[in-house]
Amino acid sequence: MKRPSQQRARFTVNAIYEAFVRIWLARGWDGVTTRAVALEAGCSVGTLYEYFPNKEALLSGYVRHTIELLLARIGAEVVDAPGLDWRTRIVRLVRLTCGTDDAPPEGFGHAMLMLEARIAETRHHRRVFDELCGAWLRALAACPDLPRAPEASAVRSLLQALWGARRYRLLLQAPEPAQAAWVAEMERLCLLWLGDAAPPADATDATDRS
Repeated sequence: MKRPSQQRARFTVNAIYEAFVRIWLARGWDGVTTRAVALEAGCSVGTLYEYFPNKEALLSGYVRHTIELLLARIGAEVVDAPGLDWRTRIVRLVRLTCGTDDAPPEGFGHAMLMLEARIAETRHHRRVFDELCGAWLRALAACPDLPRAPEASAVRSLLQALWGARRYRLLLQAPEPAQAAWVAEMERLCLLWLGDAAPPADATDATDRS
C-alpha cells in the first residue's frame, strides 16, 4: 500500500475508506469491488489502485486506519490532556480501549474480525498490541498522582484482559446493554488494581514464572 504523504492524498484515502465502509455495510463483503468503491468515493479506479491494488489491501489499510485513530485519541484525550486526575485519565483510557467512548470507527466489529485471516498475520497482531501497550504506559506515566507505578508486565496483563475481551465480545456479538455493564466492570477493575497496594508476592511470582 502506498502511504499518503500530502494533505490532498490523505483526503483522497479517507474518502476511499468512507466509501468502502458504506458499501461494505450496505452490500456485505461480496458486494465490495474496487470499481464500486472508486465510484462512491468520486475518484478514478486508477487513483484507487495507487493506494490499494485490491479489496483485501483496502481492508488491511482500513483496519490499520482504525488502530491509528484509536492511538491518536489515547494520545490526545488521555496522555496529553491537561489537568486530569488519575481516575479520570484511567476511565478515559479504559473506555477508549473497550471501544465505547463515543462511536468507534464504522465497520470495526464482527464482520471485520471474520475477515482478519485474509489480511493479518501473528506479527501484525503483535505490532498492534505493542503499540497499544506503549500508549497505556505513556498514559500511566502522565498520572503523577497515581498511587503506585505498576510494572510494565502488569500493564500488559491488564491490556490483554481488556483488548482480548473486546475482540472476543465482538466475535460473540454481545448485546449493547451487556457491553455497558462489561465496560463498567473493566473500569472498576483497573481503578481498584491501580489504586490498591501491590499484588501479593505469590501472584507476582506466578506471573514471573509464566
